[in-house]
Amino acid sequence: MEEPRQSSYGTRGLAPPPALCGFLLLLALAFGVSHAVGVQAGPVAPGMHATSTSSGGDGGGGADMGDMRNMGHGNGR
Repeated sequence: MEEPRQSSYGTRGLAPPPALCGFLLLLALAFGVSHAVGVQAGPVAPGMHATSTSSGGDGGGGADMGDMRNMGHGNGR
């Protein structure tokens, strides 16, 4: 009788490779640090603030078309 062969995974089974676990941990750490820095830095432009869910207004964030009249439209002017 032959002995059953061991797979190339050995006794680990279907565990992910350690390099993948390390990469995912590093990725989560990078996102966490960047989020913390962004919270500390605050808004990127004057007057920016979190959107609210109030029932008034145009739904928030809508631009007035009067602001769009003087913008160049890529025609070289």
